Parts: sequence; C-alpha cells; structure tokens
Amino acid sequence: MRYFFITFVGALLLLISTPTVAQDRFGVELRVGPEFATQDLGNANLNTGFGSEVVFSYRFLSHLGAYGGWGYGRMSADGNSFAGTDIDVEETGYTFGLQFIHPIRTSRYGYFLRAGGIYNHIEVENTDGDITADSGHGFGWQIGAGPVITLGQNWQLMPGLRYRSLSRDIEIGGLNTDVDLTYFTAGVGIMRTF
Repeated sequence: MRYFFITFVGALLLLISTPTVAQDRFGVELRVGPEFATQDLGNANLNTGFGSEVVFSYRFLSHLGAYGGWGYGRMSADGNSFAGTDIDVEETGYTFGLQFIHPIRTSRYGYFLRAGGIYNHIEVENTDGDITADSGHGFGWQIGAGPVITLGQNWQLMPGLRYRSLSRDIEIGGLNTDVDLTYFTAGVGIMRTF
C-alpha cells in the first residue's frame, strides 16, 4: 500500500508540474465567430454564417509554432440555387499550419499571424436537414491575424480576422458544379497554454 501511495503521489506531482524548459509550449484554443462569404457558392447567394473550431498548438521556437485542429461552419442561402431552394451549406474538416505569436514589449498585449491549409468538405442540406450533396474532402488554404491579450497566467484572448478558400466539385442530380467557398471570419479565440 505504501508503494502504491508513493507512486500515485509521484505521478500526480509529475502531471501537475510543468518543467521550465517546456513551459507554455502546448496550447488548446476554442474559436467561434461569424462567417462572411466573399462570393456566391455556385449561384447560391450565401448569408452570414457561424463557425467554431478547436485548435491544438505546439511552440517549437520562442514565437513560432505549429497548429492543427478541427472546425465546423454553417451558412444558409435563400431562394433558388443549383442545389435547390433555401439550402444550408456546411463546411467541416481539419485545419493546420504555422503561427507566429509575439508580445509587444513587456505588456500583456501582442499579436498573432497564422498561415496554413485546410482539409475540408462541403455538405449541402435541404430544408428538412437531409444532406443532398457532399463534395468530399479536399485541400484549401487560410491566413489570419489579430491581437493577443494575456488574461492571466496561461490564458490568452485572441480576437482576429481570417480568410479561407476551398474549391471543390459538388454533384447534384447527375450535374457536376465547380464551387468556390471563400469567406472571412471575425472570430474570438480563447487559448490555454501549458
């Protein structure tokens, strides 16, 4: 019983302590915000949508790191389009790339820059919520930037703008349509580092 207790306390101390060499190298971020299409999807005029994302990051240099995660976005289109009447367009998939986070002098403020790719697919849903088309996954790209506000030890608020672009083919009723989903997001992320 004594060895179990010593092992348990030792493991617990290892889990709650962070070595100074690797301090704050890992991060987990939750990002949400509105999405604004920059062009029609096929002939569907997209309304303002909403998206969310979970991103994991690893800082391998003092200000440079890699990130990867999963995201979901949804926009609607009113009226008739290549995919039917009053459709919803969902984009889901993976995000990855490099990020640069730099403080401004010794203040709690800084900025971030991100550039990378996405591996997403586009689903079209009818008014009943049934999926009528799925583009399959494909690669696109994204860039983003914004301020960083340190809220306390290990917490950062990261509002920012991002631009994304994804080109896919969607087949509906035997007709193949080439679509480009391009949009800006004005999101807010909160990141926990450890």
